[in-house]
Amino acid sequence: MPTTRIDRAFERRLAALINARAERALSGGRRGVEKESLRVTPEGYIAQTAHPRGLGSALTSENITTDYSEALIELVTPTFADNTSLFAYLSDLHHFVYQHLGDELLWATSMPCRIESDESIPIAQYGPSNVGQMKRIYREGLGLRYGRVMQAIAGVHFNYSFPDVFWEPWAAVRESRETGSDFISRSYFDLLRNYRRYGWLTLYLFGVSPMVCKSFLRARGEALPDFIAGTAWRPYATSLRMSDLGYRNRSQAELAVSLNSIEEYVRDLTRAIMTPNADYEKLGVQVDGIYRQLNANLLQIENEYYAFIRPKRVALSGERPTKALLRAGVQYVEVRSLDISAFDPLGVAEDELRFVEAFLAFCVMRDSPLMSADDQVLLDGNHVAVASAGRDPDLMLNDQGRTLPMTVWAKEILDQMQGVCELLDSTDVSRPYSRALDLQRAKIDDVSLTPSARLVHEVESSAESFFHHALAMSQQHKQTLAQVYQPDQNRLATFAESAEQSLQQAEAVAAAPQKPFAEFLADYFA
Repeated sequence: MPTTRIDRAFERRLAALINARAERALSGGRRGVEKESLRVTPEGYIAQTAHPRGLGSALTSENITTDYSEALIELVTPTFADNTSLFAYLSDLHHFVYQHLGDELLWATSMPCRIESDESIPIAQYGPSNVGQMKRIYREGLGLRYGRVMQAIAGVHFNYSFPDVFWEPWAAVRESRETGSDFISRSYFDLLRNYRRYGWLTLYLFGVSPMVCKSFLRARGEALPDFIAGTAWRPYATSLRMSDLGYRNRSQAELAVSLNSIEEYVRDLTRAIMTPNADYEKLGVQVDGIYRQLNANLLQIENEYYAFIRPKRVALSGERPTKALLRAGVQYVEVRSLDISAFDPLGVAEDELRFVEAFLAFCVMRDSPLMSADDQVLLDGNHVAVASAGRDPDLMLNDQGRTLPMTVWAKEILDQMQGVCELLDSTDVSRPYSRALDLQRAKIDDVSLTPSARLVHEVESSAESFFHHALAMSQQHKQTLAQVYQPDQNRLATFAESAEQSLQQAEAVAAAPQKPFAEFLADYFA
C-alpha cells in the first residue's frame, strides 16, 4: 500500500495565511449557479412547446434562458457571498418557472429522458435579430457536428471568485512581484491546472449519471451493457455525462488548449476558431443560402470548447470571451463538471458547493507546475477513467508517471483539504465546510454512499427502468418544491417584471436596423 504523501509547501502556505491573521481571507467569496433542466411532458418526452412566454425572452433575460434546445431551460443566479442567499434565490427561480410550465416537468437527471430521434430535440430560437440568428446557427452547427442528442444532456455550472481580501495576503505568502489583475490571473491559472490534475475527484463524489435510457444510445448510435429493461450502463460509472459518451466527446480529444497562462490560453482558443476542419467543411456553412453553422473551423466560437473548468470575465456588449480575458484578466472560474444532483429538487446541494469551494481554494494553494500537451492528455485520462469506472475498487490513476489507487489518492487530497475547510469555517461555529468534507470522506470509505451508487441501487430495487425512475423523481421534485420550499412572493413579482422587460428588450433588438448577417458575422470574428 502506498504511503501517504505530505505536501509541505502547501502546509506552509496555509500556516502563513493563519499566522498573518488572514483567517477570514477566504470568507465571502462570490458564488453563483447555472442550472440546466430539460422541459418534458407528463409522459416523459422532450417538450415540443416554445419557451414559455411568461418566463421572458431567452435572448435578453438575465435569469431564465435556454441552452442548446428550446426545451433545455437554464436558470442563472446572480452571485452571492453566502450559500443561504444563493439557494433561496435558486429555489424562487424554480417556483417561478413552475408557475409557467403547466403540466410539464423539469427532468431530474443529467442524462435525458426518452428520446425518439435527433429531430425530436428542438433547437433553441432567439428571434430574427443578428445576435439571435447567431445563437441559433451556432446551435445548428453543434447539432451537425456532435448530434443533437448529446446537447440534451444537462448539468450544473458553479461560478466562483475568491474574495477581494484574499489576494493581498496570498500575494504576500507567495512573495509575488506581480500585483493586481496580473497576479490574480496567474493564480487562477494555477487553479485551472490543478483542477485538471485533481478534478476527477468531483466526478467520483458528485457524479450521478451511471446509466442511461436506451433510446439515448439508439439516437447516438452507441452501445453499452444492459442493466435492466430499457436501461444501459457502465457497471462502475459515476458520470457518463463527463465520459466519452457525453461531453468528453472524441472529436475534441486532440484539441490542446494551454492552461499555462492567459496569453497561451487565448492563443490556442483563437487558433482553433480560425483553423478549418475538413470534416466540417464537408457539412457546408451555407447550403442553398441557409446557414448550417457559423463556420467550418475546429471551433465555431470559444464556448464550443468543452472544458471541465473555464476562466471567465464578464464581457462587454459584443465582446468575445477571449478578448474580455485579455482586456482585464480572469474575474472568476466556471466549474462545469457537476452533474445535476438527482436527489435534490434544486439540482444541487449546499454541502456539494461548500466542498467545491474548498476544493478550489485547495487547487489555488497547491504548487501548480506548467503543463505540456502530453501532460494534459494523461490527466484527462484520469477524468475519463473516473467518469467511466470510478466505483471500481481496483481503479488505478496516473500521477506524474506514478500509478496509484484512486481511493488512496482521494484520501490524500481530502486530508490536505482539512486545513482549508477550517479556514473557511473560521466565521461559523457550526463548521459547515468541515462537515461537508466529512461527508465526502465517508464516500471514499463506503462507495455505496456515492450518488451514482445510490441511483444504481434505487433503480435496481424499484425494478423500474432508468427512464421511469427518473420520471417519478421529476414528479416528486415538483411536489416537494410546492410543499416544502416557501417562495419569496416579492421576488416572484420581481421575476415577473423582469420577464416582461426582457420581452420588450427582445422586441427592441429585433426592431432595430440590422446589417446583413454575413457582415455582422465577419465583424464579430474580426
